[in-house]
Amino acid sequence: MTELTELTAARLLDGYRKGEWSPLEATRAALERAEAIQPEVNAFVRLTAEEALEQARESEERWRRGEPRGLLDGVPVTVKDILLQRGAPTLRGSRAVDPAGRWDEDAPSVARLREHGAVFIGKTTTPEFGWKGVTDSPLSGITRNPCDPSRTAGGSSGGSAAAVALGAGPLSLGTDGGGSVRIPASFCGIFALKPTYGRVPLYPASAFGTLAHVGPMTRDAADAALLMDVIGHPDSRDWSALSAPAGPYTDGLAGGVRGLRVAYSPSLGGQVAVLPAVARAVRQAVERLAELGAYVTETDPDLTDPVEAFHTLWFSGAARVTQHLGPHQRELLDPGLREICVRGARYSALEYLAAVDVRMDLGRRMGRFHDTYDLLVTPTMPLTAFEAGAEVPKGSGHRRWTGWTPFTYPFNMTQQPAASVPVGADADGLPIGLQLVAARHRDDLVLRAAHALYEAGVASAGRSRPSGS
Repeated sequence: MTELTELTAARLLDGYRKGEWSPLEATRAALERAEAIQPEVNAFVRLTAEEALEQARESEERWRRGEPRGLLDGVPVTVKDILLQRGAPTLRGSRAVDPAGRWDEDAPSVARLREHGAVFIGKTTTPEFGWKGVTDSPLSGITRNPCDPSRTAGGSSGGSAAAVALGAGPLSLGTDGGGSVRIPASFCGIFALKPTYGRVPLYPASAFGTLAHVGPMTRDAADAALLMDVIGHPDSRDWSALSAPAGPYTDGLAGGVRGLRVAYSPSLGGQVAVLPAVARAVRQAVERLAELGAYVTETDPDLTDPVEAFHTLWFSGAARVTQHLGPHQRELLDPGLREICVRGARYSALEYLAAVDVRMDLGRRMGRFHDTYDLLVTPTMPLTAFEAGAEVPKGSGHRRWTGWTPFTYPFNMTQQPAASVPVGADADGLPIGLQLVAARHRDDLVLRAAHALYEAGVASAGRSRPSGS
C-alpha cells in the first residue's frame, strides 16, 4: 500500500481502470502517509479521514460499474486552507477567523474537483492569510521541509508542497500572489504552475486583487495538465474568469520544445545574486532544452525590480483583508503581518494608482519580450531552503520575504503563466527549481516545456519519504 503514495494521479487512474488497485486503497495509503509525516513536517491543519474514506467508497463503486464520474474520480487531493471547502472550516492560518462559520460553499476550483470525483483528504497549512513566502502562523505553527525538517518548506503554499512531495496525495490546490506555489515547489522538489490570471477562477475574490492566482501543485507536469483540465474553466462567481480553454492541456503535452524560442536569464541582467549550485543546475537544464531542439539565447527581459510597486499593492491588500478586525483580533495576528498592514493602510489612492502604472508598464515590456521569445527561463529561487521559522535567511540583510524572491513576484504583476520545475539539488540534498514563464494565455507552452524536461529525465518527482523515516 505504501507504493501507492509514490504514484502520480495519472498512474493511479490507470490502475483503477485496470483493476490493479482501488480508490479506497489509494485513499487509505494517502491518509496513512499524511498521519505519518504530520508530526515532522506539519503539512496539515486538518485531516478529513472519515469523509475521505466515504468518498473513496463511492468512487470505488463507480469504477466497479465502469462509470467514473470525471477526470479525477478517486484521486486523493489536498486543498490549501485559503480556499473554501464545503463542510470544512477555512481558517486561513489565522486565530482571528471564527471556526464556527457557515462553511457551506466550495471555491470554484474545489467545486470542480468535487464534480470530477476527487477525494478530499485534508486542508494544508498556510501563513496567516497567505501573506509571506514561508509557511508558519500563530494558528498552526511551522511547516518544515520534506528534505530537511530544520529548513523551511517555503510558502505560502508550503503545506501543499510538503504533502505532495511526501506522497500525501498526488495533487494539491495552492494559491500564488507573489510566488506562493512556485517558492515551496522549488524548495520541496515538486512541480507547480501559476496559471495566467483568470484561467482558474477564484471566489471569494482575494483582498490582494489581481495578484492572486490559484494553481496546481503536483508530482510532475502531466498531472498539472490533468488538474488544469478540471479546474481551468470559468465560474460565474468570478467576473474576471477567462473563457474555457481551446482544448485539453493534456493533449498538448507531447509537442516537445523543438523550434521554441527560449530566452535564458540566469540573473535578470545581474540584478540577482544566485547560489552557484542553483546556477549550475538551471544552466544544465537549459542546455538540455537546447539539445531537445529549442533555440536558446542567453538574454534578459527589460525588467527593473518592481518591488516597491509590488509592496504598495501587497501591503494594501493585507490592510484590506484585516480591515474588519477589532483591536483584540489584531493582537492575535502574526507580528509581521500586523506591521505590513499598518504600512499598507497609509498608502494614498494616488500611490496605489502609481503602483498600478508600474505594473502596466511591466506588462507592456514583457508582452513585447514575448513577441521575440516563446519562453523565459530563470531560476525559480536564487537559493535553496533556509532555516525554518524565519521570514528571511539569517544574515541576508533582507527585511521582508520579497528580498529573496526576485524571480517570482514580477510575474504576478504581469499575470503571466509561470511554473517551477525541479532540476536538481545542492550539496545538502536541498531541491533546486527552474522557472518557465510564457506570455499571458500560453499556459500550454509552459506545461509542454516542463513535460519535455520530465520526459528527458532532467526533472524529477518529489521525495516519497520524510527525512529520517
